[in-house]
Amino acid sequence: MRKLVYFLMLFSTAMLSGCALNKMVKLAEEQQLTVNPNPLEVHADTVNFDMAANLPVKMLKKDKVYTLKTFYKYGENELELDPVEFKSEDYPNASEEQPKQNKSFSFAYSPAMKKGELEIQGVASDPKNGKFKETDRLPIAKGLITTSKLVENVYFPAYADHGYNTGEELIPTKVDFYFDQGRSTLKRSETASDKGKEFQAFIAEKNITRTVTITGTHSPEGAERINSRLSEDRAKSIETYYRRQMKRYDYKGLSDSIKFILKPVIEDWTPFKETLSAYEGITSDEKSEFLNIVNGAGSFEEKEDQLQKLPSYKKVFKELYPDLRTAKTEVLTVKPKKTEAEISVLAKQIVDGTVSADTLNEEELMYAGSKTPSLTEKEGIYKAATKKSDSWTAHNNLAAVYIAKAMEGGADMGSYAEQALTQLEIAANKKEAPEVWANMGSVYLMQGNPYKAYDALSKANSAGPSSDLSKGINGVKGATEIVKADYSSAVSSLSSTEENAVNLFNKGLAQILSKDYQNAITSFNEASEKDGSYAMAYYGAAVASARLGDAAQVIEYISKAVSNDPELKGVALEDLEFEAFASNEAFRGALK
Repeated sequence: MRKLVYFLMLFSTAMLSGCALNKMVKLAEEQQLTVNPNPLEVHADTVNFDMAANLPVKMLKKDKVYTLKTFYKYGENELELDPVEFKSEDYPNASEEQPKQNKSFSFAYSPAMKKGELEIQGVASDPKNGKFKETDRLPIAKGLITTSKLVENVYFPAYADHGYNTGEELIPTKVDFYFDQGRSTLKRSETASDKGKEFQAFIAEKNITRTVTITGTHSPEGAERINSRLSEDRAKSIETYYRRQMKRYDYKGLSDSIKFILKPVIEDWTPFKETLSAYEGITSDEKSEFLNIVNGAGSFEEKEDQLQKLPSYKKVFKELYPDLRTAKTEVLTVKPKKTEAEISVLAKQIVDGTVSADTLNEEELMYAGSKTPSLTEKEGIYKAATKKSDSWTAHNNLAAVYIAKAMEGGADMGSYAEQALTQLEIAANKKEAPEVWANMGSVYLMQGNPYKAYDALSKANSAGPSSDLSKGINGVKGATEIVKADYSSAVSSLSSTEENAVNLFNKGLAQILSKDYQNAITSFNEASEKDGSYAMAYYGAAVASARLGDAAQVIEYISKAVSNDPELKGVALEDLEFEAFASNEAFRGALK
């Protein structure tokens, strides 16, 4: 009898439990589930969303658990996400108040997930006996909006400056002629000396000369100081000699283009102080005695008279003063240079191996590489430069050529990226220049690593790039920031780059993703002005217009987009950005 009673009690309990679970499942039809955003969106290769779940009053029964199982179903696959559990002990007032939970979800994105649905299934369970009842599966959100994936990768070959001066360069040639005390006659011993002969040979070469500057000086004693014309006469003496040599070597009309500048130095203590500073014939204390007088009060003559009273004056007069009786001559001649055509021909011959690499210096060779539009010729020239000088600029520029070749697309893109990276690693070991980091950023992006690319580009920007280089860096960096879902930074970067169609498109995309729709339309319009056939610029403007709820503009822009790229018809029909316009006859008509 006791066994029968016990069995009846168990049976009754099971029946009550089953009844409670059935009621919970029935009441689950009134549960309130909200998903944000809806449709789901992907950002930075991740889908994030929040779900708010409110159960009906009296649904959650005592000692029972209600679990919301969440799935993302796509094609034949599904991804089960974390469950949301409502335990009755956590909601003691469930008979009077709605049990509520808010939960954040996240899952990694793959392209196969683009078209799918978020589904939930409720499970009412009794932990004591393990019994449970399930609701039907319910779709609660669509997925996915992949607008962030529209970003256009941008690459930028950053060439280092060739270092070659294309303008006129002047070479200074200097010679000092010395004169006897109180005289301005150029001595035979001076012109016949080694320096005199070298100067004569220099004039004989007929170098293209711009100026001849002659600075005549005098020493600060008696016979020198009383002749106020002595400095000027010494300068004129050198000019006369120079002109005589030009006539001797038949300069003819060449002499008319040479400007003679005479600079007589009168009663100036500067040459004396400079010479005294380097003089080792007296002690530092004795030098101080001279400087105290020279820097003190009194006229030029009064100071000279005081100097003559110093114990070391005679020694200084004998050993130092003669060097002050000079005419210092500086001749500025034009540095001879090869023409651009000559450099180009010789560079090609160096690449071919028909002339020695020493035929051009490194700057000339690098200049030749910068002038040819042919990537094949650039590659050959910069390869020759790496062998000639092994400089960071040569390796960097060879890497930039490989980046440019990779940008042309095709099956060799990965190979060119690897070759570029090899050259950049060599260059970086020599100098971590902004050009090197900028190129590394492009290579890493080509290799599918936008995060590593971003780090390299940030280093490039912090290394003090030129204005033009900074613009190129910011275009690539803006693209990586969109991939990273750092949209405000992307807008900033893309506002400081070259305004070409692709950069303007990416800027508009970053503005959409920052919810700045009107400015996004402006950027897309600017992109289409740069390239009227750029279909994605019109498509982006259509997306921004859709988010603004402007049906007329959606239809206008989507029509232009599919007109330039008919394949966008199918894309637009499946794009959840346009879900609100799917039943619009004009919209569907534009996509036929």
